[in-house]
Amino acid sequence: MKFKTRLLVTFLTIVFLPLMLTALAFISIGGYLMNAQREIGMVNVDYTMMSDPAQTFEQISEKVFKEVKRQIAIDEAKLEDTAYLNDINKGIEDKASYILVRKGDRLYYAGNTAAADKIFNILPAYGYANESHDAGYYYNSMEKLVKQLDFTFSDGTEGSFFIITKIHTLISKQLLIDMFIAIILILLFTSVMLTRWIHMGVFLPVNELNMAMKSIASGNLDYMLNTDNKGEIGDLYKNYEDMRLRLKETTDEKFEHEKQNRELISNISHDLKTPITAIKGYVEGIMDGVADTPEKMDKYIKTIYNKANDMDRLINELTVYSGIDSNRVPYHFHRINVADYFGDCIEEVGLDLESKNIELNYFNLVSPDTMIIADPEQLKRVISNIIGNSVKYLDKEKGVIDIHILDEVDSIRIEIEDNGKGIAAKDLPNIFERFYRTDASRNSSKGGSGIGLSIVKKIVEDHGGYIWATSKENEGTCLHFVFRKYREVKE
Repeated sequence: MKFKTRLLVTFLTIVFLPLMLTALAFISIGGYLMNAQREIGMVNVDYTMMSDPAQTFEQISEKVFKEVKRQIAIDEAKLEDTAYLNDINKGIEDKASYILVRKGDRLYYAGNTAAADKIFNILPAYGYANESHDAGYYYNSMEKLVKQLDFTFSDGTEGSFFIITKIHTLISKQLLIDMFIAIILILLFTSVMLTRWIHMGVFLPVNELNMAMKSIASGNLDYMLNTDNKGEIGDLYKNYEDMRLRLKETTDEKFEHEKQNRELISNISHDLKTPITAIKGYVEGIMDGVADTPEKMDKYIKTIYNKANDMDRLINELTVYSGIDSNRVPYHFHRINVADYFGDCIEEVGLDLESKNIELNYFNLVSPDTMIIADPEQLKRVISNIIGNSVKYLDKEKGVIDIHILDEVDSIRIEIEDNGKGIAAKDLPNIFERFYRTDASRNSSKGGSGIGLSIVKKIVEDHGGYIWATSKENEGTCLHFVFRKYREVKE
C-alpha cells in the first residue's frame, strides 16, 4: 500500500472509527440503562430520557394532567371520588408517579402515602398554579416534578390536585460516566490498532530493510528480502533486491576474474617454466662442453632459440589478452576485400604448415568484389590462433586443415576445419571461456595457456560477428565465424 493511501486510511480511521464506536457505545449503554429503569418500575422509557430527563418525565404525566383538567372543567366534584382517583393513580404508578389531592391545608388523597408525607408541607399554595406554571415545578433537592391543578370541593373548600413524578437522573449521570469511559477505551483501541497497523506496515519493513543493509555492509550478499507489498515499501524491497543481485553478480564476477587471473598466472608460470628449464639445461650443456661438435652446438642453439620463441609467444598472448579483456586494444578498421585478404593470409600460413607436413586446402566461394569492415591485424590474429590451435591437437599422421569462405547473402562465413582428435561434447560449449582447458585436448603440455579461443571470440564479437564450434571426437573440429558484408550506400 502506498504511503499516500496509508495516510488517507489512517485519517479516515481516526475520524470515523471513534464516531461509529461512540454511537454504538451510546446505543448499547443507553439500552442497558433504560432496561435497568424498566426493572425498577419505569415503562415506555426511550432515548429522550438521556438528553432531557425532566422533559421526558413531564410528558409521562401530561396525558393525565390534561384529562383531569378537562374533568375539572366539566365536573369538579368528580375529584372527590376516591375510586376515580385510584383509577388515575394506577395509570401512572408504573411511571414513577403518583397523585395527591389536598383539601384546604390537609391531605385528602395520596397515591403514595409515605412519599406524600415528605413533600406535602412544601407543595405550592392554592391559587399558585396558573398558565405559566402548567409545566410544573421541579424540586431539585427531592428530584420531584410537581404539576398542580386547583379546583373547589362541593362544600366550597379550596382544593388542589397534584401529579408528583420522581425525576430519575440516574440515566443522564450514569450515561455521562459510562460514555466518558467508553470514549477513553475507544480512543485507546483506535490508537493501539493504528499504531500496530503502522508498525506492521511501515516500521517492521523498514527495520527488515535496515537489517538487510547491515548484512550487505558486512559482506553477506545472500540476505534476501521478499514481499508482496505494493507501493513505496514494495519498491524499496525490489530496489534492495536489484541492488543485492547486482552487487552479488559484480562480486561473483570479480571473484571469478581473480580466480581466472590466478589460474592464468599459474598456467603462464608453468608454461614459462618448461622452456626456461630447457634453456638452462642446454646452456649448461654448452658451458660444460657437452655440445662438442658443430652439429650438437647447432642443435642446442636452435632448441634454445625455439624455446625462447615459445616464451615470447606466451608473453605476447598474455599481453594481448590483458589488453582485449580491459578494452584497451585500439582497433583500426578498414574495408577489406575478402578474396585478396584471405588469399594473402593463406599463402603466408601455408608455408608454415607445409614445413610441418600439414595439408592446407582453401576454398573461396564468395564473389571477388565482396568486402567486409575489419581490423586486418586482429583478423589475422583470429586466423592464426585458430590454425595454431588446430596444429597443436592434430593426432593423425597426415594433418589436414580446410578453410572455406562461404557466401550467406548479407554476410560471409569462414570455416576452419581440421582432422585432429576433436573435442568432447561436454567440453564443446566451454571452449571459448577464458582459461578453460579440457583434460583430453587442451592441456598445458601442448603449450596452451587457455586464453587463445577466448581472444578469438572477443575479437570476432568486437567486429560485430559471432563464432561457434562443431566437433566430433577422433574426427576433427570446425570453427565457424561470421562477418557482415560491407555495402556502399547508393545515392
